[in-house]
Amino acid sequence: MPDSMDEVEIFTDGACSGNPGPGGWGAILRLVSGDRAGLEKELWGGVPDTTNNRMELAAVIEALRSLKRPVSLRVYTDSQYVQKGISEWVPNWKRRGWQTADRKPVKNKDLWQELERLAAPHQIEWRWVRGHSGHAENERADALARRGIASLRAAGGNA
Repeated sequence: MPDSMDEVEIFTDGACSGNPGPGGWGAILRLVSGDRAGLEKELWGGVPDTTNNRMELAAVIEALRSLKRPVSLRVYTDSQYVQKGISEWVPNWKRRGWQTADRKPVKNKDLWQELERLAAPHQIEWRWVRGHSGHAENERADALARRGIASLRAAGGNA
């Protein structure tokens, strides 16, 4: 989608029907700079048996995976787990061998490692937004995540 070092905004959300249960993720990518500024792309998907935190991470991972080259990003999430995790907690977890401060294994280590790998080539500013507070793009990302759950149900996945 974007040209080299274009500016992109990503809005993400994850949802779960039950926790654990069937889940969905959604993301909106918006090109902010360049001759195609304003161009948007929507992504969504679902997983039959998962947790809300895994879907929050999946939304960002899938958005980053869709990028074809390094860009300057602002990633908006309503998940403090994602925002603080990638900004603050991952370096400490890595120093401790992927253990929490109380010496327990980090949950969702596979997704944190994938997020870190996909984020590496980009310049990223991580921004937290309050969920379900009228933030237009967050509401759209939430609707996409719920579409992911609905697509599972339509395909005969867990309800």
